[in-house]
Amino acid sequence: MRLLVLGGTEFVGRAVVEAALARDWQVTVFHRGRHEAPAGVRVLCGDRVAPDGLGALAEGEWDAVVDTWSAAPSAVLAPARLLADRVGHYVYVSSRSVYAWPAAAGLDEDGPLVEGAAADAGPTDYARDKRGGELAVTETFGSDRSLLVRAGLILGPWENVGRLPWWLNRTARGGTVPAPGPRELPVQFVDVRDLALWTLDAAEKRLTGPFNLVSPHGHTTMGGLLEACVRATGSGAELRWLDAERIAAAGVEPWTDLPVWVPRGEAYDAMHRADVSRALAAGLHCRPAEETVADTWAWLRRLGGSAPLRPDRSPVGLSAAQESALLGGS
Repeated sequence: MRLLVLGGTEFVGRAVVEAALARDWQVTVFHRGRHEAPAGVRVLCGDRVAPDGLGALAEGEWDAVVDTWSAAPSAVLAPARLLADRVGHYVYVSSRSVYAWPAAAGLDEDGPLVEGAAADAGPTDYARDKRGGELAVTETFGSDRSLLVRAGLILGPWENVGRLPWWLNRTARGGTVPAPGPRELPVQFVDVRDLALWTLDAAEKRLTGPFNLVSPHGHTTMGGLLEACVRATGSGAELRWLDAERIAAAGVEPWTDLPVWVPRGEAYDAMHRADVSRALAAGLHCRPAEETVADTWAWLRRLGGSAPLRPDRSPVGLSAAQESALLGGS
């Protein structure tokens, strides 16, 4: 397979590239040169949002292209149009954020979508940008040559958002760690490498249409995830389980201050109760949470403990003052 990856040097794009190289595919990476591309790829440099920034893509043919762009839909539309006659299949890594909020528990790919998105739009918000990116791909390549990977929460090595790295670094420091409960609360995420493997399989099979891409509900729990962090780091940290009421009273925000966690309710149903039966039927395999956590910790240690963070995302995790407020008097 001849694969073109738009990006390919960070998190999801890098995982796709590494997995494709492991299959001995011919991989071309188009990127801005801000990060080093994996060894073994052909590198094309350019900036899709700069005037004439797509010049390096003016020639060449590929069996498939994988695009992970998350901002202005117009920046998906331009390369899609340029590549339409020279690429067989366009794979766009989208997001479950494209569903109208709040997404109901058990929502599948036929659920209602956000409104106001357009294929040629400039940047708006994350959900509409991703939906606009989907439209840019399907309007250019048609429904018979496009695949939409609607990813849920993505964790694993190369993570540049900081969710799992924050939990790992916090448990590595040891002591008493505020743990948002209940311990048995199911959570959904997909290991970035499982997303990459499924995406390459799907590209090879020329699958089309949208697929929710995240683990099945109940694949792991908050307890399973955080206890795996304690074991991986070997810190002996004590997880102190706290209920949602106590967390709210301390002014602590779900998801951002306590990454991954959302209390039961409307937001929880939207984030952690997706229907993924279509992806499972198409071969999705999710490795144990223990493996995701251990491998992410090993990667973090190779970096000295500090994960690279996207400049367009705010840092996540509790401050020292928030942690003190949560644990005070307990």
